[in-house]
Amino acid sequence: MQRYHIPRLVIGAPRGRSGKTTVTIGLLAALVYGLKLVVQPFKKGPDFIDPGWLSRIAGRACRNLDGFLMSRDTIRSSFVRHSRDADIAVVEGAMGLFDGVDLEGSGSTAEIARAIAAPVILVVDTTRMTRSVAPLVQGFIHFDPQVTVAGVILNQVARPRHEQMLRGALEKYCGVSVLGVIPKGKKLIIPDRHLGLIPAGERDELDQALEEIARVARECLDLEGILTIARQAPPLEDISGGVKAAGEKPRTGGPLIGVFRDRAFSFYYPENLEALEEAGARLIFIDALRDSELPEVDALYIGGGFPEVFAGQLEANEGLRKGVCRAIEAGLPVYAECGGLMYLGRRLTWQGRTYRMCGALPFDVVMDGKPCGHGYEVVEVTGENPFFPTGSLIRGHEFHHSRLVNIDPELRYAFRVLRGCGIDGEKDGLVYKGVLAAYNHIHALAVPQWAEALVGRARQWRGTTRMVK
Repeated sequence: MQRYHIPRLVIGAPRGRSGKTTVTIGLLAALVYGLKLVVQPFKKGPDFIDPGWLSRIAGRACRNLDGFLMSRDTIRSSFVRHSRDADIAVVEGAMGLFDGVDLEGSGSTAEIARAIAAPVILVVDTTRMTRSVAPLVQGFIHFDPQVTVAGVILNQVARPRHEQMLRGALEKYCGVSVLGVIPKGKKLIIPDRHLGLIPAGERDELDQALEEIARVARECLDLEGILTIARQAPPLEDISGGVKAAGEKPRTGGPLIGVFRDRAFSFYYPENLEALEEAGARLIFIDALRDSELPEVDALYIGGGFPEVFAGQLEANEGLRKGVCRAIEAGLPVYAECGGLMYLGRRLTWQGRTYRMCGALPFDVVMDGKPCGHGYEVVEVTGENPFFPTGSLIRGHEFHHSRLVNIDPELRYAFRVLRGCGIDGEKDGLVYKGVLAAYNHIHALAVPQWAEALVGRARQWRGTTRMVK
């Protein structure tokens, strides 16, 4: 079994909103833009927004690592597979370092650090804190002997005397390195738009912002100290069993799966798309805002995103909406998640206005001002559907401000919700002909049978339509 020496580290914190994303963005910008290193970014937990930024900065697809959705071996295998050709791998944590779904810390950032044997750099928000930083950090150092807290980055430092007190306390009581000091007012944040979206036309503005972020990060962070800690991580074995490298071209002649991918539908884990290709599919990307016709495809995959933000443009693209309806009525296999589910309904109401959506499924969508479902979702497959056998359990996650209303009582459901909200707190996964549409987002590494099932259905559809022709 081959072993790889992969310099790596995890960015953690005592609690959420301590500045992990700020520090990770700055660190990546400094390593990539300043030191010209090849950096493989990772994000702990289910997330689409932060990985989008990290991917943009690193120039490589950010990967998600999740202890609730994935086994320890799966986490390590994915980590090695995607970072073995990088100069350094950086994992952005979530919430507090030891926060998980239970008292054992299952699914925590610390669990990821243990799985990949990575040192942790702790980001501490020092607002209204001096000597108390020492017992705080000391507690994190000693809480779990399998987790190495190798350094601290001090955030929101008020003035030089404040920094002196913090450094002195850490040196005297903890013996841990201070690897960065970010004063109050220093901005390492990418300029954003609604929910973190920046139009493609603003790439020049974004590049300038990243250069500035890299400059500030070089001033505030001890890059050499950080790299030294990352390089001290032990070698990792490749336990993937010879899985082919990501990015290899799929087999030719496979079924063609259309993927809605644009500003309205952008929530796709790269592993999901790769899994479809590895199962034999060819992918074609469809812009739901601009493509006026549905191309000839053997299946559709419509992911999550922000259809409410672009509802006017989706409504205006009548040709595509009608094309999707016709294909669904004919039996085309369709897998839709969250935003994709919303698109397939009749109408979407947001901010006092109602827009026509695809109309393929008989329900309406209403946007609320707060999340209707947020967190991990676990469902049991209880109803017949195109992609999953009854009796199986599926782990995923949901984050939606929308709810379904005026649902036709004749519609069938595939899932019974064991954890989470789904559509109504009890059910999720609407089934209609070849369609399965749910609020549950899945990750291909957690649900490996999904890609084979979707590609299999696409292959069947292709064979059927060819026979008809």
